[in-house]
Amino acid sequence: MRVLYVEDEKILAEAVIYLLKKEKIDVTYAEDGETGLELALKPNYDVIVLDIMLPKISGLEILETIRKRGVQTPVIMLSALNEVEDKIKGLNYGADDYLAKPFKTAELVARLRALARRPAEMTAEIIELKDLKYDKANRTLNGTTLTDKEAGILEMLINNPDSAITKEQILAHVWGVEAEFDENYVEVYISYLRKKLKEIDTKAKIKTIRSLGYKIIFE
Repeated sequence: MRVLYVEDEKILAEAVIYLLKKEKIDVTYAEDGETGLELALKPNYDVIVLDIMLPKISGLEILETIRKRGVQTPVIMLSALNEVEDKIKGLNYGADDYLAKPFKTAELVARLRALARRPAEMTAEIIELKDLKYDKANRTLNGTTLTDKEAGILEMLINNPDSAITKEQILAHVWGVEAEFDENYVEVYISYLRKKLKEIDTKAKIKTIRSLGYKIIFE
């Protein structure tokens, strides 16, 4: 197994890398976000381990960038904060797993192996939910083309059918962590998506959940 490990705490990194190598895991190490991003964009790894707090470029920014560029390598996010908000951001940005510091190396190894064994179907380009069929590669919903922003919002909704997605989560996922956009942008694109749902043969609707956000429902 080939792992990219991006972590700025050198003492921790050296200990983890030593133990991973004892498990016959090949590790490439990067100690800052800039180097981590450069390496993560290469198709050389089975799993990427990203710390959230990194110098130069944050782990979340790395994750967002590689997903936008089509890199589907499984990612485990690390955070010393152990906050729900960090976990939500990481998962919404396309992380596959999340591990809070301090962690046991045995747990990291188990999660690495689980992700490395994940079948190809888990990263399928076609997502289906009842009568909806979304083609990620071509950004089409039941044959109708979506814009980048519409597609980003739809993916969040269709991948979380049992949960309401907040405006803040949509802004962070679709426009970026540091983006300075008003929440009205979300309302505008939700309106666009609703119009497209009316144009296609589906029972799906986007419902506004007061004080919570938006959710896909079927009527």
